Amino acid sequence: MLATWKIAPALAAGNTVVLKPAEWSPLTASLLADIAAEAGLPPGVLNVVQGYGSEIGDALTAHPDVRRISFTGSVPTARHIAASAAANLTPLSLELGGKSPLLVFADADLDLAVDLAVEQYDNAGQVCLAATRILVEESVAGEFTRRFTEKAARLKQGDPRYETTDIGPTIHPRQLEKIDGFVRQALAAGARAVIGGHRADDGQYYAPTLLTDVAQDSEIVQEEVFGPVLTLQTFTGEDEAVRLANDTRFGLAATVATGDTERAGRVTARLVAGTVWVNCFFVRDLQAPFGGSRHSGVGREGGTWSFDFYCDLKNTVTAPKGWTDHG
Repeated sequence: MLATWKIAPALAAGNTVVLKPAEWSPLTASLLADIAAEAGLPPGVLNVVQGYGSEIGDALTAHPDVRRISFTGSVPTARHIAASAAANLTPLSLELGGKSPLLVFADADLDLAVDLAVEQYDNAGQVCLAATRILVEESVAGEFTRRFTEKAARLKQGDPRYETTDIGPTIHPRQLEKIDGFVRQALAAGARAVIGGHRADDGQYYAPTLLTDVAQDSEIVQEEVFGPVLTLQTFTGEDEAVRLANDTRFGLAATVATGDTERAGRVTARLVAGTVWVNCFFVRDLQAPFGGSRHSGVGREGGTWSFDFYCDLKNTVTAPKGWTDHG
């Protein structure tokens, strides 16, 4: 999905493309290239290069014939790419990590808010846009937590090829270790697991987890886990809600649940995020700009913003016929 968001507009703008997928997810990228070739795309237009970033990535990002670099991934890798591209002044579009909030106000439809919160476990939480920080108005926090716990308990974890599965596995043993390390450290620091807080019984699965009693400056609140781990904090008014929501180094997305349209307007205007959803989540129009603020990225893609990035703008000025400026 992420690859097609970049490949399609780059090709439509008249470019050739070299796609270097993450080494942990190579298969769909190769399949996409096979499909494109079978559909008649000329040889050399869409190219897929597999390998580790330290070997293949550096060779690509530092190459003088590469005119644009679009990257989705972590902040440390983005810094490395930017340094590599600096020698050639290659323009960058960076979509990086997130630690997005879901703000639940007391006037919200609580069943909808719970649905939105539980939806953050999709893809085993391995979604950069996921609203992993649940912020709930104090007066409804108890009821929200009760309904959330009941709904999350009905989730089925297992093989993603089965239609009855709600949550699949994590992508790699190293990622599973990383997720478990985040949670164990949070629990040791005083967090409480309302649900989960441990690996599932077997395989590459981590139990859907909700942590409370977390400090705003704690690692579990500030850093991207990239797994099925959510935190829950409370607030008492709009100002505190916005302050907590904006109090990370990220700014990729945010979700707001409220029944008050005027409040929705006020709050969304104050949130630092490239995309804000109100009473919905992950509604993506490919014509709309997409990207993050702060450490969540540089630039916007989607619609005409993609063409602005994947093209060089040229201004041509022609004198009227028969007119000469002798200065």
